[in-house]
Amino acid sequence: MSGAASAVAATTPALAIRTMIRSWWTKSARSRPAAWARAISSWSPAPARFRSASKAFAVGKVRVSTSVPTAVGVARLPDSVDFAEGAALGLAGAAALGAVDAAGPGAGTTVLVAGATGGVGTQAVQLAATGGAVVIATASTDEERELVTSLGAAETVDYRGDVAAAVRATRPDGVDVVLHFAGDPVGLLPAVRSGGRFVSTLIGSPDQVPGDGLTVVPISAAADAGTLDRIASSHVSGATRVAVQQVYALEQAASALADFGRGTLGKLVVTTD
Repeated sequence: MSGAASAVAATTPALAIRTMIRSWWTKSARSRPAAWARAISSWSPAPARFRSASKAFAVGKVRVSTSVPTAVGVARLPDSVDFAEGAALGLAGAAALGAVDAAGPGAGTTVLVAGATGGVGTQAVQLAATGGAVVIATASTDEERELVTSLGAAETVDYRGDVAAAVRATRPDGVDVVLHFAGDPVGLLPAVRSGGRFVSTLIGSPDQVPGDGLTVVPISAAADAGTLDRIASSHVSGATRVAVQQVYALEQAASALADFGRGTLGKLVVTTD
């Protein structure tokens, strides 16, 4: 089917997601996590929750052949969600949802999203704003500010300057939560009020940052079936949307990697068809 993010077949006991990766794919790129969406060609056997499904999306490693256990790494892709959106949702959505769940922002909570214009950040801005938080998003260009504002950010700060100082200039006590998806974590710590939370997808342990007086929470993308279902439901309901900056053919994937390294507004998607 056109627009699919990978070729899919089924084996026991996993959904095998196979993609023909060209020789340009570097050794380091092959080990990176990635999200996938594809038509279901066959199941053997068909897990109960997939028997009436025609599409699925998943999170796994970028390799020539990847097996994703159906119990943890794959979910139904609603018919109203296209393959590019499904591929963009999985990994970024899981990381954003995990971060926002860990932060627990309620109505009136102030949340700084660092890395707000990337795939994870654009999801997190929406999830936090939908939960009633006052979201401050990092953005520099007019295009970036327009994007994050359209997603629910109440304010923006320029990530090219001293973000913590800019936040403290308008909120002398600091924000309740920092969601850290980009930039130097240590430089952002002063933005958090005493007793606040610093939630990061870029650190592996609270010991990596000097967070005295703060709750520091490392996050990884836990892309289990329940999480993926929540992400898809949020998208279908209109509570969130996925920002896909550009879709590339497989032959353009080297360009996609180069563009990713220069920064993105949302997600970049590579198709195999």
